[in-house]
Amino acid sequence: MRGLVGKGVLVTGGSSGIGLATARRFLDEGARVFLTGLDEREVADAVAELRDLGGVGGAQGDVSDEPDVERIVEEATRSLGRIDVLINNAGIARKAPFLETEPESWDRIIAVNLRGMFLVARAVARAMVAHGGGGVIANMASTNALGGEADFTAYNVSKGGVLQLTRSMSVELGAHGIRVNCVCPGFIDTPLNRELASEQEFQAYERDHIPLGRRGTPEEVAAAYAFLASDDASFVHGAAIVVDGGQTAVM
Repeated sequence: MRGLVGKGVLVTGGSSGIGLATARRFLDEGARVFLTGLDEREVADAVAELRDLGGVGGAQGDVSDEPDVERIVEEATRSLGRIDVLINNAGIARKAPFLETEPESWDRIIAVNLRGMFLVARAVARAMVAHGGGGVIANMASTNALGGEADFTAYNVSKGGVLQLTRSMSVELGAHGIRVNCVCPGFIDTPLNRELASEQEFQAYERDHIPLGRRGTPEEVAAAYAFLASDDASFVHGAAIVVDGGQTAVM
């Protein structure tokens, strides 16, 4: 991808799954990376794993907690010099029928997936503007932002909110030279999804719902993030990039 060498990239939720693959992809592209995660040991392990690939640092933090977010952005700015790219990737999911969804579970999913997305994006966008403007923000949405899925009401709502947050941010931040987009992955083989479905369920879903006939990989979502952050996407703004093997094309 063009224009990524030397850029400072903050990846939230970067210690596992899609976030870890994304941190690795940006290092491969010649960028410098600062990653975050909720588990301090997992963050340390991810930084150690990636250290040989280039300049990488990390910090533990909860994206739903405003003081944590302010601290993370300050540490990332010190480490990177400037945050040129935000990969706003942190998120959680819990499976429960709508009639059995507890308010505490609803609140936590909305807090991480939507409030957290807003808090991190606002803090980084303020820093970008303070540094003279320009930059890229890529939010993690989902194909669940485009249609409902049974047993995931809170997650569906949170990701629908991310899609609208992305569009709203793009309307306001474009004037500051900040491009804002989101990715909408479908059925991706991640540790989070493996907590929610068995291998048998994975295979059935691939067969019945995905025209390409297979699950996606974290690296394929990381490639979409890299594209959106690159100069190759210089006129892509306010968009939702679907990475789903044709899943949403099925009637």
